[in-house]
Amino acid sequence: MAVSASLVKELRERTGLGMMECKKALKEVDGDIDKAIENLRKASGLKAAKKADRTAADGIVAAKVAEDGSYGVLVEVNSETDFAARDENFAGFAAKVLDKAFAEKTEDVAKLMEGELDSAREALVQKIGENIGVRRIAVVEANGGVVGSYIHSNNRIAAITTISAGTIEVAKDVSMHVAAVNPQVNRPEDMPEEALQKEKDIIKAQPDMAGKPDEIVEKMMTGRIKKFLKEASLVEQPFVKNPDQTVAQLVKDAGGEVLGFVRFEVGEGIEVEEADFAAEVAAQVAASKS
Repeated sequence: MAVSASLVKELRERTGLGMMECKKALKEVDGDIDKAIENLRKASGLKAAKKADRTAADGIVAAKVAEDGSYGVLVEVNSETDFAARDENFAGFAAKVLDKAFAEKTEDVAKLMEGELDSAREALVQKIGENIGVRRIAVVEANGGVVGSYIHSNNRIAAITTISAGTIEVAKDVSMHVAAVNPQVNRPEDMPEEALQKEKDIIKAQPDMAGKPDEIVEKMMTGRIKKFLKEASLVEQPFVKNPDQTVAQLVKDAGGEVLGFVRFEVGEGIEVEEADFAAEVAAQVAASKS
């Protein structure tokens, strides 16, 4: 049967898909728009599965904190490109993920995505044409203290900090520092032994250590490790807004101490395979000649 332009327009508005795809879907079901949507949803699941093996290392992070500062949530939602990450539909999907994670206080991505959210993700994959996924969620409890969050303007870095006492604004300021400086640990004593040993090996291998007596090497080692821990530990770092005071002093002036932090940066730790486009073109040319 012939499909009217108004039906195609309505299906496009309800699905966000292209004109030809909508027209084809309507023709297959004799203009039944609900049946067309059902079939397209089934098809979008297949298309989402085909895109699932493509690396999604771009995207955005988002954060939300309870009004009383009793807990907060961080989420990372990934796309393949920053172009897709700037799409308002992608941002809307990320907001839904954040709201549900916040309401349910869950870090279980698979459980969170069951049902409606996964259907929304598949529809977005269909519309944008990229692999999209929720990578991780962190729920941060204040445990009697206060949490505050900071999201960088590019929506690619966010942090939540817990302080034992003080205001949400103070915790937010510390989170801003965490986002900017990226400390390895909260306190020097929190540094993992493996990281500490690695730093010691690096220091020992430095040229100015060669040929020195063991006691001198040990003394130099102690000083440099102390400096390393100070630079890597949040509470020991000069506060970005006022380098004349440490982060620990900032929070102490507010009546508390820093208990911990969580920092998300889009794509950190994801290995992205870099395509050799010259090799791909050469291969295609060779294939066309064979």
